[in-house]
Amino acid sequence: MALLKLENLHVALEDGTEIVKGVDLEVGLNEVHAIMGPNGSGKSTLSYAIMGHPAYEITEGRILFDGEDISELGADERAQRGLFLAFQYPHAIPGVTVTNFLRTAINAVRKARKGENDPMPIPEFRKELLAQMDRLKVSRELASRYINDGFSGGEKKRVEILQMAMLKPRIAVLDETDSGLDIDALRVVAGGVKELVGPEMGALVITHYQRILDYITPDHVHVFVGGRIVESGGPELAKKLEAGGYAPYEGVTV
Repeated sequence: MALLKLENLHVALEDGTEIVKGVDLEVGLNEVHAIMGPNGSGKSTLSYAIMGHPAYEITEGRILFDGEDISELGADERAQRGLFLAFQYPHAIPGVTVTNFLRTAINAVRKARKGENDPMPIPEFRKELLAQMDRLKVSRELASRYINDGFSGGEKKRVEILQMAMLKPRIAVLDETDSGLDIDALRVVAGGVKELVGPEMGALVITHYQRILDYITPDHVHVFVGGRIVESGGPELAKKLEAGGYAPYEGVTV
């Protein structure tokens, strides 16, 4: 059964410009779905809408998560239910350290799910954080630095995946996480995602290029052009796109 379900989803900007034009999609646990499309096709808008970004309005359709309509919920409420978004361009947050951010986020999720304060014990948190940092090859000195403040592109993306590893979402949406990564960083980031996908987590990988899919084999590939899914298939579809590009889909409607 699908955990995340989009039904005829239409999304517009605040000025009324429609970007996503009727998307149906189902993502379950232990599944990797890849959405591939050219620049400007609306892929990032789709990811923001799933996560509840206030600048994007759902004008038609709905988003279901575990059977619940979450279309009107805020981003924090969606995160508490188990949604996670890794940004293409992570923002810096001066004054908030990586450690404090992660511990606050984890404890907020625990409180929401239990209905009462249930903070993770500090020794347990520290042990888990250091283990995940080592696994993802995140320098330990970043733990005491402000989030993404002065980080390299690769460090920002690794810290995004570190957040995912610590928060343990049920569905992770990765918005062009491969953008700007060198091959070593790409392997680490992709490996972290691959390890986490399983009976407790599914993933929606949004990308322009096929290269991240060399390390994360998708179960399903969806071609996204002009705000719509115009074709779906298996991993072989990504290879087809790598060879032929998106030109054959120009003008395609569904």
